[in-house]
Amino acid sequence: MALVELSAAQRHRQVSERFGAVADSVSDWDAPSPVDGWAARDVVGHLVEWFPGFLAGGGVVLAPGPAVADDPVAAWVAHAAAVQDLLDGDRADEQFTHPMAGTHRLADAIDRFYTADVFMHTWDLAEAAGVDAALDPAFAQQLLDGMAGIEDMLRASGQYGPRVEVPDDADVVVRLAGFIGRDPGWREK
Repeated sequence: MALVELSAAQRHRQVSERFGAVADSVSDWDAPSPVDGWAARDVVGHLVEWFPGFLAGGGVVLAPGPAVADDPVAAWVAHAAAVQDLLDGDRADEQFTHPMAGTHRLADAIDRFYTADVFMHTWDLAEAAGVDAALDPAFAQQLLDGMAGIEDMLRASGQYGPRVEVPDDADVVVRLAGFIGRDPGWREK
């Protein structure tokens, strides 16, 4: 089943497993990534470190796991499992109110703000590792379509770099990477 057809819990499971598979293929955690100034380890660190603070802003505590500096794969596995436990548990349908993100069902907040981020950063980690990200094109298109209408707001947030122009015939994953400020030709520069 395509990611766009799944529940928030199912989608997170598949997206986080794909990220984990890419993490398992990293042989050099200091290898540069397409995110300016980040190495492969920093991609994992970003995901493991920002989301607990986001949840805490709405009163949800995520158990800490191993340090990314010590073992990026173990840190990812523990973190992804803790998030999955929230999605699979009784709290998934609770209202979650964050001062910057508004009020959403907890599962929807995780899906919208976090799972999508994991999906996009899978491309970054795969690029750093020199492997195929193997991302779902339908979900990439859904994200691209959803962000296109709020591009100015996204850019103003500082969370996305300037759009990188890609060829008109580029596949949707490459177009999404360009939209969020990644240069698909970054290795060639």
